[in-house]
Amino acid sequence: MAPSIRIDELSRMKNQRDKARKAAVMALFYPTKENSTNLLLMLRKTYKGVHSNQVGFPGGKVEKEDENLLHTALRETYEEVGVPQNKVQVMGKLSSIYIPPSNFEVQPYIGVYPNPTPFVIQESEVEHLVEVSLLDFMDDSKISTQNLTTSYAKNIDVPAFKLNGYVVWGATAMIMSELKELLKQLL
Repeated sequence: MAPSIRIDELSRMKNQRDKARKAAVMALFYPTKENSTNLLLMLRKTYKGVHSNQVGFPGGKVEKEDENLLHTALRETYEEVGVPQNKVQVMGKLSSIYIPPSNFEVQPYIGVYPNPTPFVIQESEVEHLVEVSLLDFMDDSKISTQNLTTSYAKNIDVPAFKLNGYVVWGATAMIMSELKELLKQLL
């Protein structure tokens, strides 16, 4: 799910990855009242920054008080969407991913929130939640190529998911692609 321009950029920037800032995100699955399963994404607020107004996973940068990257993912998930850390069953982690425009190395985790209570969004960072059904997420027809103008390129074709009326691209789409492949092996 990486655009060709990003693949070229990553091969040129191998040494910068070692100096990247660290972050972690949580791919959180939870049951609905209708006995289906959802994956939680969120639309970030519009701000002056690389990831403004993008759909992504709950998560963020490492803070001094974080014990490790998993703690970062759980803390940020609590802060951004109100899921208590002790209510997430962590299932594992995915491949870390380097994001050149923001110079972050992101560690994604997979979690299950088996007994969800209503989400409480952090209004300063989250515009709203994007709750994606597992069936939509697994539907290959939801993958397409979109022409976008990004923080680093104009009119670039990027692989993307089209979910709930949103185009999900970039690092989030790359993480979702790996997650989807793992789920295909299990289902």
